[in-house]
Amino acid sequence: MINQDDGPRRALFLLGDSLEAEQLARAHHEALRVLRSSIETAHIDAYSDAAWPQEVVPIYERALSMGQDELALEARSMKDDPGMGIDVDVRDDAQFEVLLALAPYTIHAEGWRKGQLIFSASDTGSTLWVAVTQQQENELMSRLVRHGVPPTVFRVAPE
Repeated sequence: MINQDDGPRRALFLLGDSLEAEQLARAHHEALRVLRSSIETAHIDAYSDAAWPQEVVPIYERALSMGQDELALEARSMKDDPGMGIDVDVRDDAQFEVLLALAPYTIHAEGWRKGQLIFSASDTGSTLWVAVTQQQENELMSRLVRHGVPPTVFRVAPE
């Protein structure tokens, strides 16, 4: 059996300016769901350039708590901002929920595999970049169509 996480990856970026806010969030969510098994390490900033949507405020508060926990465990310097670069273990459903909920609104979130960036969300949701295998790309496009998001919102990133 071929692992969908291995193999060549193609970089895609989201053209979010033509999407409604709900569709933009859905594109972020589906990209993360497709990439979840590939992500080895992830980080998120608990900051946004806009007000957090009411439905994500409790999760935003959980993210801040996660950042405080890292400081308490001395996983980070006490000088560090507890809201920046919060480690997320995507294998943990509760932590993955934090990444999933906040990624469309944060100033920055990222996911890595084998030292390579495979997911980057920034600019309060307006920028999304992913590196996917062919199988993951097919799955992502299928998920987008099921949720009424045109798959053409993702374009191949220039080299």
